[in-house]
Amino acid sequence: MNATRQDAWTQDEDVLLAETVLRYIRIGGTQLEAFEEVAKRLSRTSAACGFRWNATVRKQYQKGIQLAKEERKKSGKGQLEKVIPSSSNKEKEDDQFSIDDAISFLENMKQTYTINPVQTQEEKMEELTKENEALKEQMKRYRQAWEEIGKVWQWVYTSQEKG
Repeated sequence: MNATRQDAWTQDEDVLLAETVLRYIRIGGTQLEAFEEVAKRLSRTSAACGFRWNATVRKQYQKGIQLAKEERKKSGKGQLEKVIPSSSNKEKEDDQFSIDDAISFLENMKQTYTINPVQTQEEKMEELTKENEALKEQMKRYRQAWEEIGKVWQWVYTSQEKG
């Protein structure tokens, strides 16, 4: 029986985690802060979010991480205060973003964060092609080894008949 865990991560949750972590990297925040935000939104612990990020999700977003770091260097770390309200600036209830904040953030993100999904798919295809070739080579070696074992057994069988 292959039952799905009740607390298994969905693809949407993985995307939310990745987008949040990349945003925090981009604006000069820490990953721990990102994990805490995601934890609140998903009703999980920040440790669970950190574990998921490090064990699974980060591997899929290496280019995004690099781009976010480059963007942080270009724009400086001052953007953190613009995007994330500080606890000393509590004009908005529960540190909520206004719709204008969200629009501004998304426009900035659109301009600075571009990943070409076709390129990513092409890279994945190249990786799978290499893996396929390696597996074909491995199968060829296994067949040769099997043939050698067959020859040895045939020799053993014929030498027993003679002896």
